[in-house]
Parts: sequence; C-alpha cells; structure tokens
Amino acid sequence: MQLYPEKMTFFLFLNVLCLLTLNGVLFANDVQADEPAVVDRIVAVVNDEIITLFDLNKTLQPYEENIQALGYAPEKKRETLFKLRADLLNSLVDQKLADQQIKKNNIKVSTKQVDMAIERIKEMRSYTDEDLRAGLAEQGLTMEEYRENLKQQLLRTNLVNREVKSKIVVTNEEIKKYYNAHPDKYAGQTKYHIWNIAIRFPQYADAAQKQKASGKMEAVLAQLKQGRSFESLANEAPNAPGMLEGADLGLYQLDELSPELQDAVKNMKAGQYSSILRSATGYQIIYIEETLATDPKAISDAKNEIEDILYNEAVNNRYNTWLSELRKRSHIKIIK
Repeated sequence: MQLYPEKMTFFLFLNVLCLLTLNGVLFANDVQADEPAVVDRIVAVVNDEIITLFDLNKTLQPYEENIQALGYAPEKKRETLFKLRADLLNSLVDQKLADQQIKKNNIKVSTKQVDMAIERIKEMRSYTDEDLRAGLAEQGLTMEEYRENLKQQLLRTNLVNREVKSKIVVTNEEIKKYYNAHPDKYAGQTKYHIWNIAIRFPQYADAAQKQKASGKMEAVLAQLKQGRSFESLANEAPNAPGMLEGADLGLYQLDELSPELQDAVKNMKAGQYSSILRSATGYQIIYIEETLATDPKAISDAKNEIEDILYNEAVNNRYNTWLSELRKRSHIKIIK
C-alpha cells in the first residue's frame, strides 16, 4: 500500500519533512546510508503550527555561549542549560501564540513605522546609520534581519495595546492608596555620599591572588585606623588592573544600592568607613562622606510616577492572565 503526502495528516507530513531537513535544506539523494545524518525535529506544536529544534537552538545559542563562558562545573552547566531550554521553549510557544493572534486580528506594521522606530533608536543612542550597521554586524545581524526583528516586536506591541493596554485605567483612588502604602518612598529619604577603595580580580582567581588582594586591603584598613583620611588614600590609589582603585561614587539612596551595600550603609553615619566587603570578584571598603535628607514628595508631585508604576504592574498582570487564557484555548503539545 502506497502512502502519498496528500493522504498523510498535516502534522505527520510536517514531521517527515523536518526529519529530512537541516536548517531548511533537504539532504542530497547521494548521502551514504552509513553516514550519520544530523536532522531537525519538531519540539512543540502550537495549534496548526510547529516549533523546531533548529528554532530552539537558534534562540538558545547566545545564552549558551554566555553560560559556557561562566565556567560552570559540568553538572551545573547541564542543569542550567536544561532549565534555560525549557524556559526558552515556553517563550517561543508564547511568541507563536501572539503571532497567531496578530494574523487573526489582521494587525499590520508598515515599512514607514519600522523606519520611524529605527530613527528613534538611532536618536536615543546617538547612532549614525553606519554606527548601527557596525553594531549589528558585531552581533551577526544584517540590517534586513534587524528590520524584520523590529517589525515583529512592533506587531506584538500593537497586539498588547489592543488586547491589554487599552483596557487598563488607573484611578486616583489607586494612586492615593499606593502613596499612603509607601511612606518610606515619599516621606523623604536619606542620600549617602559614598566613596570606595576597591581591588578587583578575575572571577576564577586562585587563592594566592585573593590572598594578595586581601593583604592590600588590610593595609588600607590599617592606615584608616591610624587616622589617614579616606579621600587621600582613594586619590593615591593607582587605579590600574590588579591594583587598588579609589573613587568618589556620588550620592545614592539606600534602595539604589545592591543588597550587600545596603546592609553596610544603612547603619553608617557621615565620616564612617566600613570593614572590608568581600565578593567573588573583589574586595572594597566604603566611606560615607556625608548624608543628605531629601524633602518629602507631595502626592501631586508623585502622581505621574505612581500612575506609571501601577499601569505597568496592571499591564504585566493582565498580559499574563490574557496569555494564560489563550494557552487554555489553544492546542499546545511539547515533544521531548
């Protein structure tokens, strides 16, 4: 009994086609039977469309290169890549669902809109056309590929505007409630004028390198305890790779600092310096030159900021709800 493609089911035919295809190019008929063949395969079905292993690997590639560069142990690397692949596959499913809704609702983006978006990007980053093309080349992208990627982003943005953003309204009552619930943010805050002296080393520095760096920092700490001013030591630092670096970091609110620095700074007063703060990539001592109290912000002054916060939260929540409902209405099959 003969089987012809037109008598096959749609998905069976596509599966056969994918098994015969590598990166979209059919294998030649003269491939030797005993030669190992690299084949593509289907990794997900989303309604009447498919996602292939090639699609997934193409999306994974830049992340995989970053993970390789981190130098994880083999087991940790496998675990990280396994989770990342699952996350990216889910993301590709979401994109496919969004693209299907774009087609269903006949959402369009014109060439002029893409041109305008590119011009805005160039203006924001002070790029010339040559700068943009050079930057794309470094990422392995042509201008045509970039334009197509940007077009897809604009289409999905228009879809979100249609399905989500147009249905969101932030009320004055919600703004007032948020303002009253965050007195620490709007009742006035302390800003810290911070200096630091630091020494950095490679992420995979050996024990000897770390010990040498620690010794230099201990010497700085000893001079501070003897009464040397922090500013003078910071200004004397060589600021060269592998050497001490001193800097006036400027003014920061507590919530603008990393969690580690927040823990160190929150109990410090003007004129005080910290102990040696240690991390995987270096050591530092911080110094508070002065503290400045900021004035409370009235609700009228904070209104636009709060409205943006609540609006973005509502967009994220409603988009996730919309996407979850769309998934429930769709036929999705992950093929492992």
